Amino acid sequence: MNGIGDDTERLAGILALAPVIPVLKVAREADAAPLARALVDGGLPVIEVTLRSDAALGAIERMASVEGAVVGVGTVTRPSDFRAARDAGARFAVSPGFAADLADAAEGAGLPFLPGIATAGEAMAALRHGLRYLKFYPATAAGGIPMLKALAGPFPDLRFCPTGGLNGENFRDYLALANVVCVGGSWIAPDALVDAGDWAGIAGKARAAAG
Repeated sequence: MNGIGDDTERLAGILALAPVIPVLKVAREADAAPLARALVDGGLPVIEVTLRSDAALGAIERMASVEGAVVGVGTVTRPSDFRAARDAGARFAVSPGFAADLADAAEGAGLPFLPGIATAGEAMAALRHGLRYLKFYPATAAGGIPMLKALAGPFPDLRFCPTGGLNGENFRDYLALANVVCVGGSWIAPDALVDAGDWAGIAGKARAAAG
């Protein structure tokens, strides 16, 4: 079993690979590999596949086989989700909120964990479990940039990946903050482009965000 320190270093390395993590709800497994290839080709190799569809675990498995793709699982809400996602090829896990049993399950599965927090109290709870990299969610609804600036004072060692309400117009404002390592969002691969199989269009959006 890996310790929290090892998992933290692994997560830090993953989050440093690109400024934006596309957050995806994959409805059809057949879309998974070409979608992952488009994102990797566009310069965004770190991909979060949410557990919001029946195709999620199959999509993770197919994406994990794409060279250069670093695939994680999102919307993790149950301890059992960690091992299932790890076995499918996920290399990190993201949850919408923090819960102690999820942190324990992540450590048990040896899967680097990025839990969501929206308040100072939740940040303190995560810190008590040795977690220093956190998802700030839902970012805009929870106070956005002013809240992240406020959290920087009492928590100088925490680093965040804001997700929720970010888009092509505002994500660079978040990236400019010293305590933000990357951001997450769904605007890179909108449903319309995925449904149309417009992989070139998605690669173009990824390239614009990565540049």
